Amino acid sequence: MEQPTSATSATSSSHPTPAGCGEAPRSNEAVESCVGVVIAVPEPLAAELEQWRASFGDPMGALIPAHITLVTTTPATDWDATIAHVRQVARSQKPFTVTLRSTGTFRPVSPVVFLKLEAGFDDCVELHTKLQRGPLERSLEFPFHPHVTVAHDVSSAGMDWAEGQLRGFEASFMVRTMGLYEHDSCGVWRLREELSFGQDHYQGNHPGRR
Repeated sequence: MEQPTSATSATSSSHPTPAGCGEAPRSNEAVESCVGVVIAVPEPLAAELEQWRASFGDPMGALIPAHITLVTTTPATDWDATIAHVRQVARSQKPFTVTLRSTGTFRPVSPVVFLKLEAGFDDCVELHTKLQRGPLERSLEFPFHPHVTVAHDVSSAGMDWAEGQLRGFEASFMVRTMGLYEHDSCGVWRLREELSFGQDHYQGNHPGRR
C-alpha cells in the first residue's frame, strides 16, 4: 500500500501463509496488528496497469495488484471494533465512479509516479476521512491524496518514462466495494473482508474469523 511517506515493505496476497503467521486476533485480545483499506482496480484494467508498472522496471508490479489506498498501514489493537467500524462506513457508502486520467508524481518527497483521479477523488477523500476515525484514528504526515501507483522507487529514467508514457491515459470504473486487509506477522497483507457499499455485513461473512 504505497504512500508518499514511505516505501512498501510487504506484498498483497490472498494466498495462505505458513503456519503460525497472520493468525487473526481473538475477540477482545489486545494484540496489535496493522490495518489497511483499499479499493481494488477491476480487471482487465488492473492487469493492464500491472503490465505497465512492470515495464517501468518496478518489481512490485507483479506482486501488488493495482489499487487506491484509503487507509494506509494503521495499528489496531481491537479487531472487533475495527471491523465493526469499517462495516458501518461501507454500509453508509454509495457506489461511485472513478476516472483515472494522466499522471502525477510525489517527487522529490517520495519516488512515486501515479495515475490521477479526475472523478472519484472527493469520494475517496470522504471515505478516507470516515474510515480514519474511531479505532483507526491517527495523525498523518501528509494530506491524504488518492491515486493509483504505476512506478515506485525505480530509477529517475524509469520515473520519467512512466510519467510520459501514461500522460494520455484515461479509464473509468465503478467502485462498489472496498477491501479490509490485515498486515500479518509474516509481513504479508491478507484480505480479511471485501465489503460491499450500502449493504449490511454480518459477522459470519468475515473470512478471517472462522
